[in-house]
Amino acid sequence: MKIVITDGIDKKGEEILRNAGFELTIQKYSPEELIQVIGEYDAIIVRSATKVTKEVIEAGKKLKVIARGGVGLDNIDVEYAKSKGIEILNTPGASAISVAELALAHMFAVARFLNLSNIEMRQGKWPKKEYSKGFELTGKTLGIIGLGNIGKEVAKRAIGLQMKVIAYDPYVTSTDLDVELVSKDELLSRADIISLHLPKIKGEPPAIAAPEFAKMKKGVVLINCARGGVVAEKDLLEALNNGTVLAAGIDVFENEPPTEAQRDLINHPRVSVTPHIGASTVEAQERVGVEIAHKVVEALKKYQ
Repeated sequence: MKIVITDGIDKKGEEILRNAGFELTIQKYSPEELIQVIGEYDAIIVRSATKVTKEVIEAGKKLKVIARGGVGLDNIDVEYAKSKGIEILNTPGASAISVAELALAHMFAVARFLNLSNIEMRQGKWPKKEYSKGFELTGKTLGIIGLGNIGKEVAKRAIGLQMKVIAYDPYVTSTDLDVELVSKDELLSRADIISLHLPKIKGEPPAIAAPEFAKMKKGVVLINCARGGVVAEKDLLEALNNGTVLAAGIDVFENEPPTEAQRDLINHPRVSVTPHIGASTVEAQERVGVEIAHKVVEALKKYQ
């Protein structure tokens, strides 16, 4: 059986697949090229870059499995795939620690002006006075929206920093963590820092937009290491400019790579940015590759 891997895979994951007897093609394709070749394969493994659209699925006459090395499935037409009897796999917990650590990194960055200090000191400046009014995370109330695998890892680390952690998740009614579950409106009004860990659902409006910003405590910090489109970027920029949001840490964007229209947000002096690297650690990549490989082997066993 043949598997195409379009966004790469860790060597250990590759070994697992080859040792199971599968023929692998590891190559990046344009959308048009993928439609041309997908008919040869029994399974496709992607990350976030490749879009497995209805057209790709339609052309994949032999497809039995679509596997996503990562959490979200927004780059896959899941409903259409399921209607064709294709199994959908992902690795929701494999990169949780890495994403959680990046969320905390952004919190520290904006709390102590790390993003700006790095730039200015390399320009020969010594902005000691300008950046003398940072703040501690200890004692602050962290509001986590989305208490899944990543949200829980953020909570564990925040508790270790002696933060007060509150969380909203419509699917979570209890937790064994020292976390207070609250409504979304209560979280928005109480949190000093808000960290988002929820999916972007196609066709639904952003989870955080002007109505939500209006409910937030003045001077809140917003962290988005979830998905582009979860936050309405124009509304965030306005909230930064009017002082509702003191600072923001952003790893994901509505358009990736960002367009010129997003430059005002990215270049804002109170914004810390990274280029969608939440899951991009050596450890996470290995866990993702190994886990998705094992899942694909198990799924394709049924057809051998």
